[in-house]
Amino acid sequence: MKILVVNCGSSSVKYQFIDMQGEKVLCKGLAERVGIEGSRLVHRVNADKHVIEKPMKDHEEALKLILEVLLDPEIGVIKDLSEISAVGHRVVHGAERFASSVLIDDEVMKVLEDNVHLAPLHNPPNIMGIRAVQKLLPNVPNVGVFDTAFHQSMPKKAFLYPIPYEFYEKYRIRRYGFHGTSHRYVSRRAAEILGRDYYDFKVITCHLGNGASIAAVRHGRSVDTSMGFTPLEGVVMGTRSGDIDPAIVIYMQQNLGMPVDKVYDLLNKKSGMLGLAELSSDMRDIEDAACAGNEKAQMALDIYVYRIAKYIGAYAAAMNGVDAIVFTAGVGENSPYVREKVCTYLGFLGVKIDRTLNDVKGVERIISTPDSKVAVVVVPTDEELVIARDTKKIVESGIKELKLF
Repeated sequence: MKILVVNCGSSSVKYQFIDMQGEKVLCKGLAERVGIEGSRLVHRVNADKHVIEKPMKDHEEALKLILEVLLDPEIGVIKDLSEISAVGHRVVHGAERFASSVLIDDEVMKVLEDNVHLAPLHNPPNIMGIRAVQKLLPNVPNVGVFDTAFHQSMPKKAFLYPIPYEFYEKYRIRRYGFHGTSHRYVSRRAAEILGRDYYDFKVITCHLGNGASIAAVRHGRSVDTSMGFTPLEGVVMGTRSGDIDPAIVIYMQQNLGMPVDKVYDLLNKKSGMLGLAELSSDMRDIEDAACAGNEKAQMALDIYVYRIAKYIGAYAAAMNGVDAIVFTAGVGENSPYVREKVCTYLGFLGVKIDRTLNDVKGVERIISTPDSKVAVVVVPTDEELVIARDTKKIVESGIKELKLF
């Protein structure tokens, strides 16, 4: 079985084509600047990179080009579209309806449409991608895998906000959490690396990319996570503020005369590391600047690692202990500096890391010392593989939903 995994952003389509026999990635790529001047497709087969400059006015045209490239006699990997057994879609928000991966049908599409207000930046392009695939590959099954699904195991004490209960009952305002597919993958993979039973394992997973979230996973279930009703809550991120006093928003509107859309844009796109360092949202740039003596860059880094360490401490308390801490995603996988500085706060847990082992980027490795009471592990995330695996199970078994717990 060969599965196409699709991840649609507002102006991009990321994809992988995976042969599930051996779980081999046959090709992967990114259609970028969709609907914008200068659109192009970057297609990779093994170590070979191919760039195709071509206008793509919408997601349907982008996916059509991707299918054409898959069939290309020189850089493609299939001879006929019938070789695509199924398509797995990353969908950001499934609300409370989806605590599982699902076979997409008209009922599922209606729920996705109904939930657009919960993820106005993310769900619309996800829906456009699904519609485009349904049109281009009408006989191929589609499966939705939701970022929020893994966190649906959280108890009410973790997901409810201390505001009048009617706001949850009427409007479903609550903590949903995101990056669930990543947290699910790396928490299970860490248990495998450490030779532990996943269902008798307490792990804190740190997904640190431009967007970042921490999750507490106990016995295979998410029991708390740092992102909330939206992906804005939680730790400091590349351009997002993370946790702030909510009255700041009111102050900006009432005292500074900022309209709602300007405040929203500032907190999502101009805050975080970019806002603090006034330099870049890229951790590599900020680390380089801090090493060169840039005080604001160093301040931003100090705040970044401090906030992460606070969440780890809180989640160790929430689970009454922790067996392992996992670092993943762009920063988590590739910044020895961030990992070391976070762990310097965790001596009270008995955390000890080996600096030599920690000097690694983008590979699986246990970086804690043998006598560390808590294992610390680097695990590169693989959300596409999770999506492909769920898609395969649903299509092969003929079920509509794949329960996660």
